[in-house]
Amino acid sequence: MSGDIGLWGVPLAILGGAIRVSTPFLFVSLGECVTEKSGRINLGLEGTLVFGAMAGYGASYLSGSPWIGVLAAGLAGVLFGTLHGLLCSLKGVNDIAVGIALMLLGTGLAFFFGKPFIQPAAPMLPAIDLGFWTASPQLASALQINPLFLIGIAAAFALAFVFKRTKIGLVLRMVGDSADAARAMGYDIARVRVLATAFGGFMAGIGGAYLSLYYPGSWNEGISSGQGLIAVALVIFARWNPVACLVAALIFGGAGALGPALQSVGISQGYYLFYAAPYVLTLLILVLTSSPRGALDGAPRELSITK
Repeated sequence: MSGDIGLWGVPLAILGGAIRVSTPFLFVSLGECVTEKSGRINLGLEGTLVFGAMAGYGASYLSGSPWIGVLAAGLAGVLFGTLHGLLCSLKGVNDIAVGIALMLLGTGLAFFFGKPFIQPAAPMLPAIDLGFWTASPQLASALQINPLFLIGIAAAFALAFVFKRTKIGLVLRMVGDSADAARAMGYDIARVRVLATAFGGFMAGIGGAYLSLYYPGSWNEGISSGQGLIAVALVIFARWNPVACLVAALIFGGAGALGPALQSVGISQGYYLFYAAPYVLTLLILVLTSSPRGALDGAPRELSITK
């Protein structure tokens, strides 16, 4: 077994791959963490992610600026999140059913409006080159970090601070844990949840823009591969903690980078099986960290999955 970077480069390749692969999971899971803290679950994030990828790519192509594409993707996510929040505010409407419907709607609209953007090349997001010191193309590629990843890290710690130290976080947690108590305090439950769901959509849209404008860096109908739904599972695994969402996203991203890293040193037998590693790892972690009593520790009590 031989390769260009040697066995010593495998951990570095996995780290670089983890950063690239984990970024959309990070944004979507952080947004869903805020949504679920308000007592609402949004299973439509897959559709929001795909539509955000299309909107971001299209806006980048039409405007010539990838950052305008990121903004357009975020605004598209706000649109879907607000629609989800408003529909779920209606009496007798189930948020899980609405989420599934919007997932199908977002995916269908993305495929329909995105057809003209499959071939054209849009401007891509820049990368921060931390591998300027090496002459190895593999190492240089592994050490490239997108600014959105750094923004995602900052967002994780900022949200953790907001949840614990600010009035906004207190109100959000109160609405998610006891709607009756929040209502007695004079807070508008529906308004808080619509805003939280809109924020979740915004973050999912940015995650979609990362997919189309950086990694893998193109627009096509199979760009998401279920990442929106997986991010919802990561929130549960992270016990509704934003910093833990960052760790969970990196773990999943590292597992996703395992196959390409091993192939880079000449291990190609069973290559496609390595692509199952993230899903196997996620399932294994969820099984090992769950129990009949503690499976939903930390879950907002107003969530549908806790009732």
